[in-house]
Amino acid sequence: MSFKSLIIASLISFIPIIVFGQKLTIQGSILSRNLPVEGITVKLYPGTITSKTNSSGIFKIGELSAGSYQLICSGIGYQSLKYKVDLKSDSTVKIELTENTSNLNDVVITGMSRATELRKSPVPIAVLSKRNMDQNVNTNLIDAIVKGIPGVSAVTTGTNVSKPFIRGLGYNRVLTLYDGLRQEGQQWGDEHGIEVDEYGISRAEVVKGPASLTYGSDALAGVINMIPGNIDISDKTLKGDVTINYQSNNGMVGTSLGLLYAKNDWKYAFRATGKAAHNYYNKVDGYVFGTAFQEFNLSASARIDKKWGYSKTAVTYYDNLMEIPDGSRDSLTRQFTKQIFDFGDDIKNRPIVADNELKSYVINPLHQHIQHFRFYNTSQIKFANSDLNFLFGGQQSVRREYNHPTFPSQAGLNVVLNTLNYDVKYNLPDIKDIESTIGINGMLQGNRSKNATDFPIPDYDLFDIGAFYFAKKSFGKVDVSGGVRLDRRNISWNNFYVGTNSQTGFGKKVDANAPNATLQFPHFNKNYYGLSGSLGLTYNISEKFLIKANLARGYRAPNITEIGSNGLDPGAHIVYLGNRTFKPEFNLQQDLGIISYFKDADLSLEVFNNDIQNYIFQSRLTDENGNPVVVVPGNLTYQYQQSKARLYGAEFSANIHPSNLKWLSFNNSIAYVVGLNKNEALLNQYGNEAKYLPFIPPLQIRSEIKLTSTTQHVLFSKPYFKIDAVIAANQNKFYALDDTESFTAGYTLINAGIGTGIKSKSNKTVLDVFIQCDNIFNTAYQAHLNRLKYFEYYTEYPNDKSGIFNMGRNFSFKAIIPF
Repeated sequence: MSFKSLIIASLISFIPIIVFGQKLTIQGSILSRNLPVEGITVKLYPGTITSKTNSSGIFKIGELSAGSYQLICSGIGYQSLKYKVDLKSDSTVKIELTENTSNLNDVVITGMSRATELRKSPVPIAVLSKRNMDQNVNTNLIDAIVKGIPGVSAVTTGTNVSKPFIRGLGYNRVLTLYDGLRQEGQQWGDEHGIEVDEYGISRAEVVKGPASLTYGSDALAGVINMIPGNIDISDKTLKGDVTINYQSNNGMVGTSLGLLYAKNDWKYAFRATGKAAHNYYNKVDGYVFGTAFQEFNLSASARIDKKWGYSKTAVTYYDNLMEIPDGSRDSLTRQFTKQIFDFGDDIKNRPIVADNELKSYVINPLHQHIQHFRFYNTSQIKFANSDLNFLFGGQQSVRREYNHPTFPSQAGLNVVLNTLNYDVKYNLPDIKDIESTIGINGMLQGNRSKNATDFPIPDYDLFDIGAFYFAKKSFGKVDVSGGVRLDRRNISWNNFYVGTNSQTGFGKKVDANAPNATLQFPHFNKNYYGLSGSLGLTYNISEKFLIKANLARGYRAPNITEIGSNGLDPGAHIVYLGNRTFKPEFNLQQDLGIISYFKDADLSLEVFNNDIQNYIFQSRLTDENGNPVVVVPGNLTYQYQQSKARLYGAEFSANIHPSNLKWLSFNNSIAYVVGLNKNEALLNQYGNEAKYLPFIPPLQIRSEIKLTSTTQHVLFSKPYFKIDAVIAANQNKFYALDDTESFTAGYTLINAGIGTGIKSKSNKTVLDVFIQCDNIFNTAYQAHLNRLKYFEYYTEYPNDKSGIFNMGRNFSFKAIIPF
């Protein structure tokens, strides 16, 4: 062979090595409705490489060898898609995703032992995204959840206080979580809300039904998990956002700054938020005195991700100054009045509040100061085919209520609640495709009264522990899951004595040997035990049609106010009287759900029946003549009762999104619940007055028409317009005994909003704008769960309007500036 032939043969022999050794790249764009989609995860299979789309919908995966691959594209709000690529050279692809309005493929972590697709959970779970929250006018986080999830309501005290209820049950029956850590902050109280920064939450998951299996006591009605945003950014990148929010009715101004940073395996987050508002307004009452507030939040976290798992440590601080409304007024003009004396105060003969005070952002001397500190760590250690999960946290809730106008620096109520939480779960290796988990969780808690004048609850100690086993398995189209749990809770306190401060005349905490000492809370020590569990299944008839059924037994130990209270809660203006003989509550709930997801609509029907043993509720205390018992002048007196109860109802949703009109969506929901008091003695004596349970919301209908542009704009990103109606029926099924509740008239509210993203020349979103109006026609109404409805001290009133009404028309402007 000649030298020339040898060279040519050698070059030819190297061609396959060059071709197959070359590193190739897949680059592409992901669209939905012809618009770029940001934040979509693109996973390469086979392999472990993942990428995320940027603000222009672009992703890139490099350093690949030639061959056949699948791109698995997934993201919240979109149907997952597999896209095949035969890679021979650098390739550019264009992928179209379909919006998934049913969110059945969303992965949830609440109420389950491990992350689970929503469609596989037999327990009714709803998910609310930050985008949905931003598109409503909200004065607090619970308000946002109520507007977004059928079956969830709230007991309110003004605009800043919302206590969540799920299917007619609330207070310590609804467990609230922050990033999986149970929230502990005297949640039995009426007059303060959830101590969470609403601007720092990116997602809310709501379990509608007993979740005692996973969480133990206090999850008898369900769970609300408020989840802060994930830190999902590239290495050595600093990102953030600024939120500006203004609401016209109460002049609410809110600002929030969030920062994210990643370096190597570490990810950091920080957020600071401030909010302030003066008194809210409606056309019946004018400006409602005592509803102004100032709120401040700080949060920070650090997370490390390794092959062995992850560990996240976080700290939060919440500080809220909030006025205390009492509803006192002038009898003729109906103008609000204010208390200026401690002793000799006549609630019907007080000076009228000046106009400049009604619109002032300065907090008046009669107010609450609520502080909440939270520090926690959540970690996961991965093994070959199992993992161990830890959650440890410490919380301190400091609650002071200032109700003495002549001694404004003296707190009437001053309690400090310290809580240590622990939660350990081990996800065992799968055995014959059975996913199983064992776990133990609980808390250690102590409450102490500090320098105060009123003592509604004793200085108690609580220790809570529970262990559970949970398993799930799929049998073809059927997913079955269930488990069992055993709980023990101990509550105890020592003798608690009160006396009188000789200088002020107010009450104070004293030793047993002090002169004129009165035993207000005798010694108490008791254990409560609970056996709970659940069994359910999901039948996936097809990818778009499924049936869910679940049977669950829940457990709740009586809370401290139900068994121990004996005094005035100044912020609530209520004297509570507990009963130390109460037994734990147990319930048995049956749930049946039918969900269908079609080309042009998705439909959902959920029905439930809930039977409760030893149900505890409040009732006004009256004398033998039916007159209200007054222990402290100007304050109501409530005594806790216990009986059997039954709640049943349904939620129905119909969301229409025509495939040939992609710009249109028509979303509708109906929620209905009935609460029946099964106390035979009361029913036989009082009949219909005692037939129903208190705090049951009326039938409610929500209907929304939304238009979203599908056209690619140079400046705007997904501009939308929406109009919605909230229709509440008359509530004539109420607990009327001793005038605890009264009939509430129905109402209809019309709301509207517009919004859009603003893009730069590089197609990056530089601003999100939301302009909305609630109660466009300024309708005067009282929600049935509005506590201020019952703040009335006269039997006759010139305008024939009793109590305080809800907020009137409210314009909202919100801008979010990402950077």
